Amino acid sequence: MNQALNSEWMDLAAGRGGLAAGVIAAGVVVVAVLIGAFFLGSRVRRRESRPPTPEEQPRMPEGGPVREVSEHREPNEMPRSDTRLTPHELPNHGNAPTRTGPATERPRWDEGSSGSFGSGGPGGG
Repeated sequence: MNQALNSEWMDLAAGRGGLAAGVIAAGVVVVAVLIGAFFLGSRVRRRESRPPTPEEQPRMPEGGPVREVSEHREPNEMPRSDTRLTPHELPNHGNAPTRTGPATERPRWDEGSSGSFGSGGPGGG
């Protein structure tokens, strides 16, 4: 009986030793991959252009920041014809330019409204 118990312990120890060797080998592989990734990243970084110096950074225009220009644009009229026109028969090959329309101030939102649909506020606006 003693010999059978001893044999079981040996088999168990051999299985654990193989498991430990596998875990150590996997750890070595992970460390090797991480080191390789670090060196590959440093090589790629060396090939990149350097970051711009403060003198090379963009500067604000002399007149200050550029503001938004809001204007109403109107399309040019379609030419009248009895036949159907194809795009290449139109002026500018179908890319109709626009022109500045009359200056009208359009409201951004109704007074007393949040401006969103279904806001829960009073209706009828």
